[in-house]
Order: sequence, then structure tokens, then C-alpha cells
Amino acid sequence: MNRSMIQASVTMGQLQQKLDLIGNNLSNSSTTGYKSRNSNFSSLLVQQIDNLDDDQAQRNRLTPDGVRIGTGARLGHTNIDLRQGSLQNTGRELDLALLADNHMFQVQVPTEEGTETQYTRSGNFYLSPLENGQLLLSDSNGNPVIGEGGEPIALDDGIDGIAITDQGGISVTRGEQQVIEAQIDVVEAVRPRILEATGENRFRIPDNIEVDGIFADVAFNDQQLQSQTLEASNVDMSKELTDMLMAQRAYQFNAKSISTSDQMMGLVNQLRS
Repeated sequence: MNRSMIQASVTMGQLQQKLDLIGNNLSNSSTTGYKSRNSNFSSLLVQQIDNLDDDQAQRNRLTPDGVRIGTGARLGHTNIDLRQGSLQNTGRELDLALLADNHMFQVQVPTEEGTETQYTRSGNFYLSPLENGQLLLSDSNGNPVIGEGGEPIALDDGIDGIAITDQGGISVTRGEQQVIEAQIDVVEAVRPRILEATGENRFRIPDNIEVDGIFADVAFNDQQLQSQTLEASNVDMSKELTDMLMAQRAYQFNAKSISTSDQMMGLVNQLRS
């Protein structure tokens, strides 16, 4: 296999990952609170091949000596776009949308070691009954929503009405009395590129990364929320379709490069002295 075939095959593998990423964005274009992923390509190692050994030929030369040959391209990194999606009014009291970029809810997710705090922009919450008679505020997968003090939000039963304020307060009506009994805690992702997706529209901090400095607490008075509203996916369909078309054309170009190189090598092997 010659150099051009190696370059093309390496790049095709990375382009396939790019297409998978685009397909994931398109399939979640209607997922509540979904944040699109974007990727960038970077060049792999470049080798310098010297082809001018004559000092006379290199005199007063302005261009670099020799020929620089790369070994393909790869996905440099994948970024999470945490910009706000469009808002959709649902009229449901437990639906909540974040209005500020990079702000996220916290949920407590069970793991093999115990529990782990993960982060999401999806605000379609529910009340799940507990064995002690209380009601747990949870996400669509049943994971507890973290409130003030870093603890899950649990409310006593016997609720006649419930609402969430624009600052994240859980307002509960019992009889003729209406009291704010809990507070949803919101954090700001200061370094969102570090987060990794875990599925179910959630993110986590990688195991080998220090937690300090990635998130910042948002004061309750500074929380910007909108009740009875959900944030739609921020996937830009036109951009994703354009990126998909460009990636497909690049994939076809590299496949044609391999085919052409194979044909040329076949012609060389047929030559007779």
C-alpha cells in the first residue's frame, strides 16, 4: 500500500466518525433540551522528504527544501454546543426551561460505586412516590433532581397544587396555604468542552479531570428560568445537512483516491522491461 492509499484510508475512518456525529444530531433534532455536538479536523504527522541534495540547486531558494507529505486527517476534538434552543410553552407546571447559556440542572444518577452527579438542560420533571410517603422530584428517567444544599428534592404528600417559580422555587399548595418548600439548584458550566455525554441527554465530568473550576454555582436570585416551558433541541438542521453532504463528498473523494492508486499500481506491475 502506497502513501496516498494510507492517507485516504486513515481519513475515511475519521470521516465516518464525523458522519456518525451528524447522524446523532439529526436523530435528536426533536429531543427536549438536546445539545448538538460539533467536531473539527486536524492534520496528522507530516513527514519531510528531502529531494534536493545539490547545494548549487538550493542557492537563493525561497520555498522549503524537499517535499512535505502528510499521513491523513483525524477528528481533533468534539465540542458541545450549549447555546439555548427555541422555547416551547407546554402549560404543564413541572416543565421548566433554562434561559441562560451554559446553565444546567443537576441530577443524581445511580452507578456501580453508588451515585454520581450529572448535568442536563432537559427540564421535563415529574413527581415520583417514595416508600416513606414523600414525593421525589425527578427527571424523565426517574433520577432525583438536586436542590438546595446538594440534596435531592423530596416533598411531603398531600399536595393540592404545585408550581415552579422563575427562580426555581417549588411552590406547593396545601389547602388554602401556598409555601415554597424547596429550591432547584442550577450551576453554570464554565468549561463545557470538558464534559462528556453519557446518553439520555445528560453529561458528566470525566474521571481523570479535577472537578474544581468546571462548574460555578448560580445564586438563586440570578437563576433565569421559565416555568410551563421546555427548551427544544438546538440542532440546526440546515447546517447538519450541509455538513453531512460535505463529509460524504470528502469520503467519496478519498475512496476514489484509493481506487485510482490501485489502478496505477496495477498498470505499473504490468509493465515489461
